[in-house]
Amino acid sequence: MKAVIPAAGFGTRFLPATKAQPKEMLPLVDKPAIQYVVEEAVSSGIKDIIIITGRGKRAIEDHFDKSFELEYILRRDKKEKELKEVQKISNLANIHYIRQKEQIGLGDAILCAKRFVGNEPFAVMLGDDVTFNNVPCLKQIINVFNKYNKSVAAVEEIPKEKLYRYGVIKGKKVENSVYLIEDVVEKPASGKEPSNLAILGRYVFTPEIFECIEEVEAKVKGEILLADALNLLRRKQEIYAYVFKGKRYDIGDKCGWIKATVELSLQRDDLKDELGRMFKEMFTF
Repeated sequence: MKAVIPAAGFGTRFLPATKAQPKEMLPLVDKPAIQYVVEEAVSSGIKDIIIITGRGKRAIEDHFDKSFELEYILRRDKKEKELKEVQKISNLANIHYIRQKEQIGLGDAILCAKRFVGNEPFAVMLGDDVTFNNVPCLKQIINVFNKYNKSVAAVEEIPKEKLYRYGVIKGKKVENSVYLIEDVVEKPASGKEPSNLAILGRYVFTPEIFECIEEVEAKVKGEILLADALNLLRRKQEIYAYVFKGKRYDIGDKCGWIKATVELSLQRDDLKDELGRMFKEMFTF
């Protein structure tokens, strides 16, 4: 199985920080967000990854490429720990890149990978969601896919007041944590939510999703929503949702990114004590 990581968006919520660097390269502590996503794919058994990029995204390619000059400096200065970390990044996976020429929606970004994927199942991983568990989120839904041999989306229970930001499913429970999707509503208005189960950025698709995206593209001018393609696909074959187990950080906005940075820092042995003292000083009145 291959993984597709759409990373072509402008990241306008993080301007001006993203004016000259991709939002996917914003660090969570000392590691760019997209590296967490790639590491999750690798931990789930995937070695071939396609990243969908756009203008101004060259830093992503440079990050996962080999850096001879930096490795030379680290080796010369006997910084073995840092050298191993840098070398590990360039050896994570077989990473390929395709440019999305126009920013016309997630559906179009995924369609860019059609030739790379071919006629086989594949994963889609969005960089706005960083997940943690002993069994990676992607691996969990791969396991569900292997059982049903149908497309699967990871979902999470979300407070009602935040559902307007997500694609929300209507589903029929078929077993513990698994639902048959009956409808997908993109960013529902208050009071129109079909459930409290929101799709997060992890999917495993059968290749038929490409045909559905192309059907949406033929009908819609402007943004091509993945939710529209999902609703077309569910009319042709069953689609399942899985309530993933673990911790998810929504880093698509500033507050989510700050929360992730703070909580991940507090889990680090080299940072937690100093941060604890700092927070105590900050919040002691």
